[in-house]
Amino acid sequence: MELGVVGKPNVGKSTFFAAATLATVQIANYPFTTVQANHGVAYVRKKCPHLELGRACKPKNAPCQAGTRLIPVEMLDVAGLVPKAHEGRGLGNQFLDDLRQASALIHVLDATGGTDFEGNAVPPGSHDPEEDVRFLEEELAHWIAGILSRNWDKEARRADLEETPPEKVLLGRLTGLGLSEMQIHMALREAPLDPKMARWSREDLLRLAHALRRRGKPMILAANKADLASPDALDRLSHIEGYRTIPTSAEYELALRRAATASLISYEPGASSFQVIEPTKLTPNQSKALDTIASFLQKHGSTGVQPCLEEAVFKLLNLIVVYPVEDEHHWTDKNGNVLPDAFLVPRGSTAVDVAFKVHTDLGNHFIRAINARTKMVVGRDHPVEDGDVIKIVAKA
Repeated sequence: MELGVVGKPNVGKSTFFAAATLATVQIANYPFTTVQANHGVAYVRKKCPHLELGRACKPKNAPCQAGTRLIPVEMLDVAGLVPKAHEGRGLGNQFLDDLRQASALIHVLDATGGTDFEGNAVPPGSHDPEEDVRFLEEELAHWIAGILSRNWDKEARRADLEETPPEKVLLGRLTGLGLSEMQIHMALREAPLDPKMARWSREDLLRLAHALRRRGKPMILAANKADLASPDALDRLSHIEGYRTIPTSAEYELALRRAATASLISYEPGASSFQVIEPTKLTPNQSKALDTIASFLQKHGSTGVQPCLEEAVFKLLNLIVVYPVEDEHHWTDKNGNVLPDAFLVPRGSTAVDVAFKVHTDLGNHFIRAINARTKMVVGRDHPVEDGDVIKIVAKA
């Protein structure tokens, strides 16, 4: 599972990515600073079950800080998108190819309206960020429609003749985009088409592509540079139909995380405040900057970066966290490590799905599972819940 950070050039995508991951990336105030995609790891938060157990956990894949479990999420920062990218303009072909495996998208907007479609600086308020949302929708849909339309007539006629379901045909064509058969099925229901695929026009394929994008690459909007944007501008962006919009200041988040790494402040990502550890170590400019950031946090509740990540993971993708263990009584693995792993799985996943998540052999040889809280034995089709601690029993 991967989150893609997208948007036109010069809106703060790489700053957002760096703030979320603390990865070292090139950041500059001009278009196409990012040429090659950047990869990193961010973390989403959940309360750790060790607090119930009364024993400290010993995580392997997801660290725990003061009772908060940090579950890793892969992130991708791609080159800026400009209009007609699907035709190869700008770095469009590379941008779109990089997004193939992204499960959800965080669309970073310049909330000040201070960058045009090309990413060039313009007077604040002279560009409408909502237009960026619509052009990105169009670019992604044209990209998907382009994949669908290659040799479509020939394959569609054969599929109609053989009575192959549209889901099967589309799944084969869209394998590289990471779409599931269920997502394709839902998109087909959303965009009803002629029963005969050979009759689908280019307009039909584009309409289907829009539905496939909504189902397979859901998107949240980060109204970035919120520290510079007017309240009216942020309010307008919060009412874009079909999207959840979160005001963000990636620059402030990056500054806070770097200050925390340097032990100048105590700060937890997503928090509404921070504490200065050694005021005497701060320069006057640093103190002034931190005061400004503190005022922003007081007004908005956070910098918005962490909420964007968590909305994307827990709401857009509807993922939950489960904790597999080998000892259901002590919540440990075979080496005695308490709650060693935390995994993200889709809501509605079953016990056997969790087994496959841990290891293919566990899934293939699944016998039963045990809920470590209730000690109840559950079968392979039992749906797991968010925060479940579960033991998988499999054939040796």
